[in-house]
Amino acid sequence: MTDTREVNISRYFDASPALIYRAFTDPEQLAQWFGPLVFSVPLDTVSVDARPGGHWRMTMVGKDDPSWRAPIDTTFTEVVENQLLVGYEVAHGVPGLEDGTRLTLSIEFIPEGEGTRLELRQGPLPEETREMSAVGWAQSFHKLDALLATPAKFRNNPADYEGDNA
Repeated sequence: MTDTREVNISRYFDASPALIYRAFTDPEQLAQWFGPLVFSVPLDTVSVDARPGGHWRMTMVGKDDPSWRAPIDTTFTEVVENQLLVGYEVAHGVPGLEDGTRLTLSIEFIPEGEGTRLELRQGPLPEETREMSAVGWAQSFHKLDALLATPAKFRNNPADYEGDNA
């Protein structure tokens, strides 16, 4: 029998819960930070409907091999603006999991000092996939930190600002 457990990540961000929540629910921001370093998320693949029964959909595309695509299709079961996102995805082609396995995802945005404590739980995942998922989230959060540190006018399409010395 395969060992399956949750990924549990507790991560502090130096930004308000509202800003972090928005980074998870605004397609333009999500496309800029989501996914491990070797992936991109094209904006035209991102769709967010942040309400119970809504969804979080996007496709991670391999930077070195664009034919390597990993679609994400999460259905939200609970949404509390600026506080909580809970949903599930039905596994298809996940190593070590039977197709049809329901994977849950819970993301809490907890005020802490001047920032936010993000508490993430995802699973069940087999051990080999759990480690890959934890690394992917850690790299995504590294990219989110960089996005949050970038002045807003530079966060979207950099081509919009070519020649702008401001």
